[in-house]
Amino acid sequence: MSRILAVPTFLLAGRLSLCVCAFVGSGVGLAGCGSSQPAPEVNPSESTASTPSADAAPRAGQSAPLPVTVRERSDSARVTLTESMAPSSRAEPRVFATRGGLSASGLYDQMQTPGSAPASTESYSRIEENRFLRVGEHPLSTFSIDVDTASYANVRRFLTQGVLPPPDAVRIEELLNYFPYGDPAPTGEDTPFAVRVEMAGCPWNAEHRLARIALKGRAIATDQRPLSNLVFLLDVSGSMNSPRKLPLLKNALRKMVEQLGENDRVAIVVYAGASGLVLPSTSCSELPKILSALEELQAGGSTNGGAGIQLAYDTAVANFIKGGTNRVILATDGDFNVGVSNEGELTRLIEQKAKSGVFLTVLGLGMGNYKDSNLEKLADKGNGNYAYLDSLKEAEKVLVEEIGGTLVTIAKDVKIQVEFNPSKVGAYRLIGYENRILNKEDFNDDRKDAGEIGAGHHVTALYEIVPPSEEKVEAASKTPEVDPLKYQETSSTQRPSDELLTVKLRYKQPEAETSQLIELGVTDQDSGYANASSDFKFASAVAGFGMLLRNSPEKGSLTYAGIKELAGSALDQDRSGYRAEFLELVGKAEQLAQVR
Repeated sequence: MSRILAVPTFLLAGRLSLCVCAFVGSGVGLAGCGSSQPAPEVNPSESTASTPSADAAPRAGQSAPLPVTVRERSDSARVTLTESMAPSSRAEPRVFATRGGLSASGLYDQMQTPGSAPASTESYSRIEENRFLRVGEHPLSTFSIDVDTASYANVRRFLTQGVLPPPDAVRIEELLNYFPYGDPAPTGEDTPFAVRVEMAGCPWNAEHRLARIALKGRAIATDQRPLSNLVFLLDVSGSMNSPRKLPLLKNALRKMVEQLGENDRVAIVVYAGASGLVLPSTSCSELPKILSALEELQAGGSTNGGAGIQLAYDTAVANFIKGGTNRVILATDGDFNVGVSNEGELTRLIEQKAKSGVFLTVLGLGMGNYKDSNLEKLADKGNGNYAYLDSLKEAEKVLVEEIGGTLVTIAKDVKIQVEFNPSKVGAYRLIGYENRILNKEDFNDDRKDAGEIGAGHHVTALYEIVPPSEEKVEAASKTPEVDPLKYQETSSTQRPSDELLTVKLRYKQPEAETSQLIELGVTDQDSGYANASSDFKFASAVAGFGMLLRNSPEKGSLTYAGIKELAGSALDQDRSGYRAEFLELVGKAEQLAQVR
């Protein structure tokens, strides 16, 4: 079963309240294992690889299976695991090649109790990659920002276990926004973030240009963080009974709580088959009491996420700190199987609760039955951010090193709209952000929800740009020009300008309902890639890596060796070591691609 942990965080001046919610349930709700959800359909002409879940409980008297993660190179948005294998005496990754374009890798968990496990599935929403658009027909590109980082950590989990990730698990914007960049911070107190735009040659297509739009959120010192009212909403159902889930989560939250001030507050709500308030909102001056409540949590039962969400938000609202940080922190594997359990009902519930002024952080955990598709949508609809905890190190990054960005929202409903000059640009493509695309009318509509930026957050978006040559435009867009309209005239009048594009941003202050506008015109100085900034080079390498993992039709001349060369030239701003780790992951992917 999936487990959910949600903790609402609210931005309030001078105080932090934390409320923790945990859910507990029985059984594992997986397709083909007694779940109410039907098993995914499989095309009989395609081969599938299957394995037991690494997180599911074994049946008594049977040998422990070898958990195997599968990568399906088709358009399916599900990774199906059904085949059980006996463990070897060594905890070594094993790679299996199967026909039909599937590859699988398994790693036996020595911490797992002997016995076999039921089949399990991981699910990811399908991604339809953005295509090249003609500027004459689509002069505006509009999208919501995204500060989630879950996809990068999840991709790392797959590669570390010796398997290429499913294409739909690779969201390029989340790979880009995982890393810190050296962009300048805002200078004024009234401006929540600074905007920077850089242009240079495109490293995978010499005839194209690449534009990098970067936002840098205002950082907040620890002693200046507003008071916090946090609710931990924790999934303690049976599917969380794995070393990679509840034990990891307890260690992570322990480290987080130790960073809070004595005037901050924490509550803990748990859910499984039912939900309950394990710890009412408690001042962090009573730290031992909070830590003891966390330590006593145990997993078991089914997963009733809806009931836990309701209780967590009620707890957060009851202890709301005006001007402070009010947030629910939901921790789970996303596998809801009782109560309000389908995606539509859960997202509508979260949308309703988001109107209370309580923000949301979603922490994903585990493997085998992980429901990324559920968790991404909950964070999106709940004015939240989404991270995946594949290790204690990642938990420290999200909950300790970047605690300000995780907890404190400095701007909400942040939208970007780019207008391209048709005399300078023939076509363009936004790389990533496929599930954040907005209609052009949405940009000026303050009723339209968009993404949030936390304190110190970095946001990067890349556009690949084609010069205004019909031959090059048609080659890039792969579609002919639309016929002229019969019943109305179209004006081709253009205003002369040296600008290549204009970037406009709209955002609201955390407690405001009216947006503010930032506008920036950009000219292209014809800078070559070699003269680009270190951040530009590294971001292009990360985007290229994502395109290779997705086997994107727009990957051009990219190779894994080329990605290593691009990223290797941009390690001068790597105090955290994340860029060096990225190079290691590129090497792992290169080896796996050769085996495949």
